[in-house]
Amino acid sequence: MSFSRIATYFFIATVSLAPSVSFAQIIKVTLLDNAIQLDTNTVKAGKVTFEVTNASTTKVLHEMVVLKTSVAEDKLPVKNDRVPERKFKSMGEVSDLATDKSQKLTAKLAAGHYVLICNNPGHYQMGMHTTLTATN
Repeated sequence: MSFSRIATYFFIATVSLAPSVSFAQIIKVTLLDNAIQLDTNTVKAGKVTFEVTNASTTKVLHEMVVLKTSVAEDKLPVKNDRVPERKFKSMGEVSDLATDKSQKLTAKLAAGHYVLICNNPGHYQMGMHTTLTATN
């Protein structure tokens, strides 16, 4: 057997035995004065990185909380001007983000329905919520 043929077999065997690498999908999240915008509302289940930027023109601190829930984004319960996060499965958050600042959050999302909110007092009621779906 020639050297090149042996090298080819070795390469094929090495590639097929290499562990699969899981790369995070990236979602760009923009926090506005009274809304949350995503560059996509659907991702594949798995590792997702949220690149969150506070683009508020009113210089207000915002946060982004990812909640797994079957409840519609505009139907979450509110108590004392905030959504009681403990009633839902929180997948993580970016908190107290100043205007023109950015931060990343990486989470492993199972297939299902998620609601992203700003849960600073009164912000959810102002419209700072959106939906994300993770599919198989």
